[in-house]
Amino acid sequence: MKRFAQLYEELDSTTSTNAKVTAMIGYFRLAPPDDAAWALFFLTGQRLKRLLSGRLLADWAMEMRGIPSWLFSDCYEAVGDLAESVALLLAGRLETEPGAELSLGQWMETRILPLVEVDAEEQKTRVTSWWRELGARELFMLNKVLTGELRVGVSHTLVTRAVANVAGVDPAVMAHKLMGTWRPTAEFFTWLTSGDTAHADASRPYPFCLATQLDQDVRELGNRADYQAEWKWDGIRAQILRRDELHIWSRGEELITDRFPELHEPAMRLPPGTVLDGEIVASLGGPPLPFQVLQQRIGRKKLTPQILASAPAAFLAYDILEEGGTDLRGLPLRERRVRLEALVRPVGPPFSLSEVITAPDWDALTALRRESRERSAEGLMLKHLGSPYGTGRRRGDWWKWKIDPYTVDAVLIYAQPGSGRRSNLFTDYTFGVWHEGKLVPVAKAYSGLSDAEIAEMDRWIRGHTVERHGPVRAVEPVHVFELAFEAIAESSRHRSGIALRFPRMARWRRDKPASEADTLERVRALLKAHQG
Repeated sequence: MKRFAQLYEELDSTTSTNAKVTAMIGYFRLAPPDDAAWALFFLTGQRLKRLLSGRLLADWAMEMRGIPSWLFSDCYEAVGDLAESVALLLAGRLETEPGAELSLGQWMETRILPLVEVDAEEQKTRVTSWWRELGARELFMLNKVLTGELRVGVSHTLVTRAVANVAGVDPAVMAHKLMGTWRPTAEFFTWLTSGDTAHADASRPYPFCLATQLDQDVRELGNRADYQAEWKWDGIRAQILRRDELHIWSRGEELITDRFPELHEPAMRLPPGTVLDGEIVASLGGPPLPFQVLQQRIGRKKLTPQILASAPAAFLAYDILEEGGTDLRGLPLRERRVRLEALVRPVGPPFSLSEVITAPDWDALTALRRESRERSAEGLMLKHLGSPYGTGRRRGDWWKWKIDPYTVDAVLIYAQPGSGRRSNLFTDYTFGVWHEGKLVPVAKAYSGLSDAEIAEMDRWIRGHTVERHGPVRAVEPVHVFELAFEAIAESSRHRSGIALRFPRMARWRRDKPASEADTLERVRALLKAHQG
């Protein structure tokens, strides 16, 4: 546990990618396989389900320290993170009872996971005894794991690079071995860092090839004839694996086979050993419907006949990654497309091919792009015909040429602390627009500001709070921000009746007084325009 806590601190205290990779390589080279497997589990963003509530930990800590709830609340508000607040209150202030030096793997397997098998009183006894054994760094780590909130400030790509270095393999090979679901065991990590691929799970997908946002004049890409152009649809990016069995994986590495039963029978018409990349969309037999239609069934445990009828799923095939059990990713796109068409056309609905746009030059393609919203598309995809199917984002091969986002000017009305390294800063904001003389919440956003702007806004929030609601602060409504977002829809879950898709702060409108921010009527006009 101490070694992993030290690694966490090293990763959290630097923004250097090289330093992060070096720290992880050092850890993985020295850690026993069971420790390394659990560390990898957390570093790749996986989390246990919450074993204990933060409220329970706070109550136990207050009892042990003999402090009132108001004082703990003040401490929590100053720190911004409950696990850290408990750790700071306890570390060095309890009568210690040194315990055995347990590794991360031993902690997980012999202490933490078995907590689900005992009653609340026994949980309290065990956890409070562990607290007496640990320093502040390890206390913080333990609390984060217990509450299911451990997040490490490192990207999946950097973790993959570090483990690939330890194994002595190409990062693309390691990325594939890490795809899908796996258990953090010593056996898994030993296999992962070996050259063995024979026991790879047949359900394991390939790493997704990702596109880069086009932020230059499209003509700078060169010859239009070198690129395949397709519509960029707003759906669920997915791989369909037709091996011995059928598996459907989302880009977020979530197994979603059971959520789309209407795709099962047509997918099984594909020859065994086929893997396709594409987009799951809602469709009634024509063009894809807006994402909000598909969203009706996301997260539902039970798919009723009514939902299946109102939001039927279809699969738009973009690429073929495997045919007859052979990995095709190294072939150029022009060859993969020929194979894709030959395999998918006979399958029939609800499978179809992503349309290749035949506009002869960049000017014609630019004109077509302007029709994106009318087609419920997000813009265009541009893929070099000579490109392999790469791992992750390879600049220059695939480009996403999205249409300009919608924007509104809204007023900052609430703020709350962020998470991880930003847990002591107010970084998560709620914005409102005017309606009948009052500001109505319309969106939440936490991205788009520079570190300097975040620090400036944090200082201002602390000095201009008008009300407190737990960790949330209501602030003086004076700052206007331009919010950018991709789509807009009606929503009964929001007070404004509106939901914005992927809102972010495009700029801080220091030039604009709050009285000149947008109105709910204008936002509704955008909704009407979006709906066509």
